[in-house]
Parts: sequence; C-alpha cells; structure tokens
Amino acid sequence: MPPVETLQSEETGRAQSQDGFVVGVDVGGTKVAAGLVDNNGEIRQHTKIPMSAKGKPAEGLGAVLSAVSAVLDNSDVKTAVSGIGICSPGPLDPKSGVIINPPNLPCWRNYPLAAEVSRIYRVPVKVDNDANAAALAETLWGAGRGYKNVFFTIIGTGIGTGIVFDGQIYHGRTGAAGEGGHMSIDYRGPRCGCGKPGCIEALAAGPAIARRSRAKVADNHSRGSTILHLAGGNIGQVTSEIVGQAYAAGDALAKEILQETVELLTVWLGNIVDLLDPDVMIMGGGVSSMLRPFFEQIREDLPSCCINPRCQEIPLLGARYGADAGIAGGAALCSHAFLVS
Repeated sequence: MPPVETLQSEETGRAQSQDGFVVGVDVGGTKVAAGLVDNNGEIRQHTKIPMSAKGKPAEGLGAVLSAVSAVLDNSDVKTAVSGIGICSPGPLDPKSGVIINPPNLPCWRNYPLAAEVSRIYRVPVKVDNDANAAALAETLWGAGRGYKNVFFTIIGTGIGTGIVFDGQIYHGRTGAAGEGGHMSIDYRGPRCGCGKPGCIEALAAGPAIARRSRAKVADNHSRGSTILHLAGGNIGQVTSEIVGQAYAAGDALAKEILQETVELLTVWLGNIVDLLDPDVMIMGGGVSSMLRPFFEQIREDLPSCCINPRCQEIPLLGARYGADAGIAGGAALCSHAFLVS
C-alpha cells in the first residue's frame, strides 16, 4: 500500500493547488492509466498498468493505487500534488464517488472508490465518467477554453458525450445526464446495445462503420478491393480504422462510407444544437479524428437538420486530447474542484 506521505495534506493542497499538480487516473476494463498534470493541463508524467477488472474489490483498488504510486515514484514534484481525479466507466455517482455497477468492471459494485483512495492518500478525490471529465478538460485547457457552454463528444467504439454549462459539468438530477450517444435518430433503426432502437452510437460509432463497410464490400468485391486488401482479404477483419486508411489512400467506397456517417452525425448534431444551443461543439476519439476533413461539411449542412437560424455560428472543433483524454479529464475534475471551492 502506498505511504500516505506521498501526497500533501488536504489543507496544504488547497493552498497550493493553483501552482501545483494533480494526478489524473483513467480506469478501463483492461488497464489503468495515470498521469501527473500541471495547472495548464500538460501531462508531465504518465504510466499504464493492467486492471484487475474481474477480481475482488480490493484488487481493483490496488490497480488504481499502483498506477498512482508509479507516477508519483517517478516524479520529483510529489510535495506539490494536491488531489486525484478518476475517470471510471459508469454507472457511478459523481457526488459520492461511488462506482455503482459498470458492466466491464465487475470487481466493483456500489464501491466507494473516491473515499477509499482519499483514505489512503489523504487528499481530495473526485470521480466521474470519461466523457464528462474529458468535456471539462477540454473546457479548462483544450479546444473549449474561453467558452462557457460546451458540448463534447467522444466517438470511437461507442459515442460518449459531456455537457459543461458555465464551467460546470451538467449531471442532471441523478447524475445520469449527458448520455447523448443514446439519443435515437431513427426509431426503426438497429437496436443499440443499450436496448433502444436507432441510437446514434448504433449508427455512427466505430463498430457501426465497420458493419456498414463489411456489407458493402460483400455486396461488391471490386468496389471494396482496397478495403479488402487492407483487411488481409478477410471481410470479417474490416474495421473502422481500415476504412479510415482506405479513405486516406483515396478509396471511393471508403469516402462513401464516411460520407454516410457524416450525414448521420449531422442529423444528430442538429438535434443537439436545437436542444442545447452550445457556444462550441468539440469532437474527440478515434472516429472523429478520421472525420476531421468533413467538419466543414457538417457545419455547412447543419441548417438542414436544425431550426436554429444561427447554428452555423457554433464552431465544431477537434479535441486537444487524444489517447490521454482520460488522464487529462481525471485531472480536470480535481483541478476544477479547487478552482470553484
């Protein structure tokens, strides 16, 4: 177990938080990543270790503590660390820091993660889901800096979203707000993993792009020759990443597939604009990276998908943080707690 002297006391932490560092932790089903983050959102030191997702609760906690200790042990700024922020899969309660019952973290059921980590390190600990935390990181330090009302989405294997109003994460009444990836845009569409029909996640996330690609390649091998070649000749191995590679190589079918994805996302973002009228919309995640060449098209087509006559005034920006969004997000939770306390 890490010595409690590794971090400074809560009282000292509050006094030095503006000039010090925080630890951001990103907990996933297979790994725990942790990093030392300064008050400009720069990740100075980071590490990654396996997560004991199917073990006992203490084993999951041990993985988190080990990741934090590894960062601190390799750092020369231990005395300046003032808190720990943790991104975890939900469902969770951001107010109490309790992890409720995430499907890919069966080790924790109604587990008081924030309290347990705080007990060990004796500093403030904040917990939230990855999209909420990443939205806050982008607002504090990234593409959303200078904007009050931010809509953020991570588009990858799934679609997660976070909403920041006046510098605060919008959690809703029970802490479950912000599930924009499960907004249905087609009630007759494919069934999403959440059980609802036609969620944008079921239509435009990485697996949906891959499914659409495999169907088109199977229907016409000659049109899909580039994609099929990149997949080693095996249609079952086609992924969204391969579609992105084919598009970068100038493949017409890959462009068609991504164009269809952009049209679906434009409908969805039109709904977001009509509902929230944000100051800025930010897209992160692996799928959004390959869709960046289409951002201007989304902005141009947005008026056909929403009633807000000034929708084109809303910037659509790429996120600052990529693979390290969870670390930055965790750190933002803790840094922001100090700034507003």
